[in-house]
Amino acid sequence: MPAFEYRSLDHKGKVRKGVLEADSARLVRQQLREKGWVPLEVDESDDKKGAGSSVMAGMSSRGKLSGAEQALITRQLATLIRSGLPIEHALSAVARQAGKDRVERILLAVRAKVLEGHSLARSLGEFPRAFPEMYQATVAAGESSGHLEQVLDQMAEYLETRNDTGRSITQAMVYPIFIIVFSGLVITFLMTYVVPKMVAVFEGRGQTLPLLTRIMISVSEFFQNWIWLVALVSVIAVVGFSRAMREPAFKLRVHARLASMPMVGTLLRAGESARLASTLGILGRSGVPLVEALGISEQVIANLAIREALRHAASRVREGGSLSKALDTSGYFPPMLVQMIASGEASGDLDQMLTRAADYQERDLNNTVTTMVGLLGPLMLLLMAGIVVMVVLAVVMPMLDMNAIFSR
Repeated sequence: MPAFEYRSLDHKGKVRKGVLEADSARLVRQQLREKGWVPLEVDESDDKKGAGSSVMAGMSSRGKLSGAEQALITRQLATLIRSGLPIEHALSAVARQAGKDRVERILLAVRAKVLEGHSLARSLGEFPRAFPEMYQATVAAGESSGHLEQVLDQMAEYLETRNDTGRSITQAMVYPIFIIVFSGLVITFLMTYVVPKMVAVFEGRGQTLPLLTRIMISVSEFFQNWIWLVALVSVIAVVGFSRAMREPAFKLRVHARLASMPMVGTLLRAGESARLASTLGILGRSGVPLVEALGISEQVIANLAIREALRHAASRVREGGSLSKALDTSGYFPPMLVQMIASGEASGDLDQMLTRAADYQERDLNNTVTTMVGLLGPLMLLLMAGIVVMVVLAVVMPMLDMNAIFSR
């Protein structure tokens, strides 16, 4: 049954867009009129239009699904297919429950390809931004093995875990970011308004001001006279850095430096290692060969230096070397991950060991982030309190000197 994209006016006069399946455009208009809507435009999503839509989807954010949307769609498909529903019916049911026109269009376009005789993996490949290569390869492995519902279950668990981890880290960073922004505003207010009024009180008295007061006055004058230059230089630096990051060589050097930094590099390597282990585990359990899985896993690695190290490791594995030694040689992957992979290779249970390693890395990453975020908030509060105390002392100390002079 073909799909039709429509534009119509609802009973409130609001323009509605969507996709409906029917035997003809006339039946789509009839369905819209039965809902009390006035059809404005009904076009069939034919192959040419679908291809154009796929190109547009790949070039814009409209064709991209969030992590939560991917996880929900995958979980629903796994449940429906396990219950015995054909793939095309499962896609149609999930599309109706999507609640978003963008998601509904993607799923119905995938269903149209399936009805044409294409496999589910190849149909998903029409939307590479919505369903990346790892997703497609996993589904293809599930189709070839005849256990698609199990593979989709594993994929749903992986996506849900990854989404929960990212959300927890984001939520944990809200408080420190708020403290940093608030501290910056308070410091700017003190140096721009409070300290200048303090200077006006002591001007013309011929009094020798304490060192702390003179330092505060100098900092305040810098804020008043040159803060615009600092802001301008910062904007130019950010723009210049953003342009330089478009060059692969410069971006690779920056990523390598970040990966080797003491604290930031530790967190970055832990996060990348967790994603790598999770991806390799689910691909391995789905029946994807290790060398192919390593090539696919490159796309989940955001750091170019670590991605390059993984590419070299895949070359060594392709030549007959072990994965653990190849990863250990790079120096980017945690020793615990390397040891667990070596244990899995020795026992012949690499896929399960990769899953355990991913769980361990994710727990370790969450604990580390939670600890650092828990320390960052109080440290910023102490810093802001220290600056406020210094400003207060800079104001009070000259007053105490004045009182001492008058008391004589």
